[in-house]
Amino acid sequence: MAKRIQFARTGGPEVLELVDVTSAEPAPGEVRVSNQAVGLNFIDIYFRTGLYPAPWLPSGLGTEGAGVVDAVGEGVTHLKAGDRVAYAQGPLGAYAEQHVVPAEKVVVLPEAIDVETAAASMLKGLTVQYLLRQTCPLEGGETILWHAAAGGVGSIACQWAKALGVKLIGTVSSPEKAALAERNGAWATIDYTRENVVERVRELTGGAMCDVVYDSVGKDTWETSLDCLKPRSLMVSFGNASGAVEGVNIGILNQKGSLFVTRPSLNGYADTRERLEWMAGELFAMLESGKVKVDIGQRYPLAEAGKAQEALQGRQTTGSTILLP
Repeated sequence: MAKRIQFARTGGPEVLELVDVTSAEPAPGEVRVSNQAVGLNFIDIYFRTGLYPAPWLPSGLGTEGAGVVDAVGEGVTHLKAGDRVAYAQGPLGAYAEQHVVPAEKVVVLPEAIDVETAAASMLKGLTVQYLLRQTCPLEGGETILWHAAAGGVGSIACQWAKALGVKLIGTVSSPEKAALAERNGAWATIDYTRENVVERVRELTGGAMCDVVYDSVGKDTWETSLDCLKPRSLMVSFGNASGAVEGVNIGILNQKGSLFVTRPSLNGYADTRERLEWMAGELFAMLESGKVKVDIGQRYPLAEAGKAQEALQGRQTTGSTILLP
């Protein structure tokens, strides 16, 4: 038997339950991971609330974890029992002591990276990798706007952008979060609770505005984000923290300067084992070099997953949050 968090109906944090389940055996092409740390992400809240529908109910939750392989299915050759591993694209169910995952979505951890760091950075770090290195390959010298710069993804993005020679302007909700983003390498910060984001971007850039805007907030920041862009530049919408962007008239992209827009996802980029290995290799290299350091701002027992999600949704967290089975 193993413990896991599951939900039988969508709703608030109160729908999450800690239950005992029979340990599943891996099918061909799968491995079972004994989780030692589990990542907490906004996408987990989307599934819990029903914004993203779970394949079935009751359902497990979470897609990111790190630990040790304890069982290997038929046909798996690149992993073996005892390997220290991490994953970020598993089926729902990572909020658990054990999780069965397709082997092609699992990577071996370098010795220098501990499981807590891996669980706190795998999904967030791979997200930053595809956003900065693939969605719009930055070469240095660009000016970008990043919403929620003190969060888990934002904290990594600030550091990675600085390493690339990119000027990252980060939006935050408090002086404390501004200080954190700046320590992580943000070129400048904007406290959106006290400052007008568009006007401040115009001041900071001398009227030139931004080459790319990275927006994980969604509905509440969509118009603001578009107004922060240069003509013919790129809007990257990669999250829905405030709700989905809906009812958009595509003509607005013309009105605001022949803008480009994309809605990428990790699964759209890490779509083969070879691409995942390459992306993870870049992330691990950044971690091992010290150019990116992961701030684990909060640790919660697995049983307090609902409390952890509530803190994340209420913008009461900084850096990454992990659950400990």
